[in-house]
Amino acid sequence: MVPGVDDADAISPEHCPTTNGIPMLGLGTYRNTDPDQCTESVRTALEVGYRHVDTAQLYDNERAVGAGIDRADVDREDVTLATKVWYTDLSYDDVLETTRASLARLGVDSVDLLYVHWPADTYDADETMAAFSELADDGLIDAVGVSNFTPELLGEAIDACDVPIVANQVELHPLLQQPELREVCASHDVAVVAYAPIARGAVVDHPVLREIAADHDGTEVQVSLAWLRQNGIVAIPKATGTDHIRQNWASLGLELEPAELERIDAIDAGRRAVDPDLAAWN
Repeated sequence: MVPGVDDADAISPEHCPTTNGIPMLGLGTYRNTDPDQCTESVRTALEVGYRHVDTAQLYDNERAVGAGIDRADVDREDVTLATKVWYTDLSYDDVLETTRASLARLGVDSVDLLYVHWPADTYDADETMAAFSELADDGLIDAVGVSNFTPELLGEAIDACDVPIVANQVELHPLLQQPELREVCASHDVAVVAYAPIARGAVVDHPVLREIAADHDGTEVQVSLAWLRQNGIVAIPKATGTDHIRQNWASLGLELEPAELERIDAIDAGRRAVDPDLAAWN
């Protein structure tokens, strides 16, 4: 059975596996724009046990995220902090300038993981990745990531970057499983980080996930997060309320059987919740 909300404290940070040094369950902060709420959700998550917090320049909440990290009773060096450079600022000079601005808003000397948010508009593999490489050489970022990259664009970025690319953050969940992209990432030792890991709530309506959740006395969300983790995929579900933060953390106590994993594998519908015109696949 899945540990309940009241039992989440029994799951220590050491229960959360990592891949490429990235904790496989993190806190997403997309659309968490109320400063007080965002700060409190980050503080709460870290004190529950999370050690991975994801934000972006676009989210307009880096100050609040930084405040939450500062207020939590957790050492900064124990937290994997990620942010992303927006696609309008991917020229060489803009990457350097906006990243320093992100660090100032976050109140940190460096971030653990910096992503290219979308390979669009001002993105140029050689110019953009040269700036990311410089930031890594200067110690302002610990690792480089990309987001919303197709297999082809990922290979191009790897060739252009002087430091390893450790992660590709993409939409991924039981209704959009992206097996080809996952295979390519694995071949390059690039971790897959899943945003919208519960398909913006759509997983709760799927009968297979509902049945498996009932068998474990859990929720469809917890089943989806367990499926991702057991497939080696990092998940960064957004959560603002304490109960949701704790329920997601409790998913680390859920282990799906091989037959259950196969049942979930079979429900892939190629269903995107995020599909803007700027996406490279359009």
